[in-house]
Amino acid sequence: MNKTKRKRVNKEAIWAYVFILLPLCTFTVFTIYPVVSSIVTSFQDYKPLGSEWVGFGNYVSTFKNNLFYKALKNTAVYTVITVPIAILMSFIISIMILPFRKKIQSVFKGAFYLPAIASGVALSFVWKWIYDPLPSGLLNSLFRFFGFSNQNWLGNSKTAMASLIIMAVFAGLGQNIIIYIAALLGIDPTYYEAADIDGATFLQKVRFVVWPLVKPTTVFLAITSVINGFQSFQTAYLMTGGGPDNATTMAGLLIFNRAFKYFEYGEACAQALLLAVIIAIFAVFQFKLTANDVEY
Repeated sequence: MNKTKRKRVNKEAIWAYVFILLPLCTFTVFTIYPVVSSIVTSFQDYKPLGSEWVGFGNYVSTFKNNLFYKALKNTAVYTVITVPIAILMSFIISIMILPFRKKIQSVFKGAFYLPAIASGVALSFVWKWIYDPLPSGLLNSLFRFFGFSNQNWLGNSKTAMASLIIMAVFAGLGQNIIIYIAALLGIDPTYYEAADIDGATFLQKVRFVVWPLVKPTTVFLAITSVINGFQSFQTAYLMTGGGPDNATTMAGLLIFNRAFKYFEYGEACAQALLLAVIIAIFAVFQFKLTANDVEY
């Protein structure tokens, strides 16, 4: 390699490292440092003017806290119910939208995706109006039309979690539908032609052709939705504040309250790390269970 060529290669390598440096610094400052800091803080009784080392004390306190287990249970129930319903509804709606022309598809995709781009705060206010316990509330007005009495949807421990699940399902359909339609459009039409020749019905095509071919997409949506479900915070914080009687207290909300309401930063970091481990275990287990025969 001559000297000119070597200089050019070295110059390109330098510029490559320069362009890599900025995202690497951003990742270090906003991801690696907070993770390392939270691990260290989880072993401390954090104080602004000098923290005290307590070892595994924060973890022991967390395991002795009954509310931590209740929050995990609420989060698991919320996730296990929300994710399958949202994925199934998204798949069905995507199948229904697919036969339309592209312009009509775009209208439906935009309509379903609109809640995803709306502010979470604005969306929560809309759903609070829907769940308003007064007779003027949309859902109560509908129920009263059919002869049912008013319900305090968010203030009753029997209906509060179900109300949040319904909100989460409808608010999260748009993104899943966009991804599913992209996957459906990528299916080779020859598969449908072969199914027609074999005399397959519409449902048989969906079951034996479409569903297996979009399985990688389904696995992706299932894993990411489970992770998002376990990290759920905003919905419970804005809609119920975790009530009534902690019936809707999620793990994320519990961690937030521990840190910024009771200023127990060490215990909050311990709970956050335990939640991260639980999410990782669920994600790996789910991937092993559902993706063993999937080709990417």
